[in-house]
Amino acid sequence: MLNSQTNPEPIQEMPAQHTMTMEEFLENDLEGYEYVKGELVPMAAASIAHDEIGSNVHLLLGLCVREKQLGRLYIAETTFQLGDRVVKPDVAFVSTDRLSEDKHKGSPVAPDLAIEIVSPTDKHYDVTRKAFAYLKAGTRLVWVIEPVAKTLRVYRSETDFTLLTCEDMLTGEDVVEGFACPVAQLFE
Repeated sequence: MLNSQTNPEPIQEMPAQHTMTMEEFLENDLEGYEYVKGELVPMAAASIAHDEIGSNVHLLLGLCVREKQLGRLYIAETTFQLGDRVVKPDVAFVSTDRLSEDKHKGSPVAPDLAIEIVSPTDKHYDVTRKAFAYLKAGTRLVWVIEPVAKTLRVYRSETDFTLLTCEDMLTGEDVVEGFACPVAQLFE
């Protein structure tokens, strides 16, 4: 039996209530969870590789966004409402003309560009479904980065997507105009 001096800090457990309204979720700001159709969905803890890729994306994309004054980038804990979902993309871009005036809450609009980095515990089906949820809510471009295969899927719609490898060039197309970098740089 462990005494209180050797017992590590308690692990944050899933809230007792597994279902709640969107309003309750937004009011409670539950770290480590997304909200899908009334249910809490735990987010996988990020690995070092995951965070390194996210940092690379944020740095490379951020330089372009800032230099050209295109809008703002947001990182993993910023919430976006997508119909009956509240999600926290790994990186998101919102153009200047769509920025929310209320900076004390999550965004009531979908990002223009959503970037998801696949975690080891993610299921391909769930990641694809999430990409489609972004598109349905008005996101114009979704990047799904697969760290193990070092690939990136670019979704423009449910039927228009491209798979890029480290040999390819990634661009912001008409969503983040002027952005371009080799896919390989995301994985350095």
